[in-house]
Amino acid sequence: MPIDAVVFDIGRVLIEWQPKHFYDSRIGAERRRKLFEQVPLHEMNLNVDRGHPFPGSVYALAEQHPDWSEEILWWHDCWLQMVPRAIPRTVRLMQALQAKHIPVFALSNFGAETFELACGTYPFLRGFDRTFVSAHLKCIKPEPEIYAILERETGVAPQHLLFTDDRPENIEAAHARGWQTHLFTAPAPLAARLVQARLLTEQEAA
Repeated sequence: MPIDAVVFDIGRVLIEWQPKHFYDSRIGAERRRKLFEQVPLHEMNLNVDRGHPFPGSVYALAEQHPDWSEEILWWHDCWLQMVPRAIPRTVRLMQALQAKHIPVFALSNFGAETFELACGTYPFLRGFDRTFVSAHLKCIKPEPEIYAILERETGVAPQHLLFTDDRPENIEAAHARGWQTHLFTAPAPLAARLVQARLLTEQEAA
C-alpha cells in the first residue's frame, strides 16, 4: 500500500525524554525510585498532556507532597534538562522526507507550555507540515479520537499513513485504525523501513 505521509511521535523519537536520568543525576537512583513510587509525577504529566496548565499542575502536586516539594518543582523549573538533546539521525530522516515533498506530520502527547519550551530549544519541531499536540486537542494517544482528528484534518486515508512511535500501545491503536506502523527503537531500523517503503534511498536515509 503506498504511503502518502509519515507521522512522527516526538519524545524519544526526535528528542530525548529522560526524567528518570535527570532525577538519578540529582538525587540518585534509590531516592528517585521512592519519589516516583510516592508521588504521581507521571500521572500529573499525563494530565498536562491532556491540556491541564503546566505550572499550576506541578505546583499543586508539590503542595500535596511537602516532603518532596523541592524535587517535584524541578519537573517545572528544570524541565528542559529532561529533554537534553535531539536525536540527530531521526531529524535528518524527517527533513529528507520533506526534501522529497513527502508530507510529515507530528502526533505527540505534549503539554501546551512544554511544547513551546521544546520548540524554543529545538526549532526543527516547528517544521512539520501539520502538528497534532495532545494538549491542543484535549485528547491523548492511544485514545482513538486523536488519530481520528489527524485523519480528518489531513484528509489522508489511514492505510496511506506510516506512523512511528516508541510506545507499543500507541502503535497498536494506530494499527487498529488501518495505519501502517513502525515501533521506534532507534533511528537505524526506521531508516531501513523508509528505504523498504521506497520513500528514501539508502543514501538519503544515511
